[in-house]
Amino acid sequence: MAEHPFNDQLSLEEQTEKLGKQAVTLGLIPSFVVHYFPDTWVFFIPNESQSEPLTPEEAYLRLKQLVKQ
Repeated sequence: MAEHPFNDQLSLEEQTEKLGKQAVTLGLIPSFVVHYFPDTWVFFIPNESQSEPLTPEEAYLRLKQLVKQ
């Protein structure tokens, strides 16, 4: 079984935030925004014209793919 860097919602959100910061540092995305709510975090990864809210899972997968390339 593959080892994941997270095992609950909070660690998934924290790992996603780290990937977002890494993607900004590498110049893969221009910016990265996180809205912190008591029950979940909402992530925004802007493109040329808009930015839609992403769940931690959606943002993690998108950022993981960007950083991996």
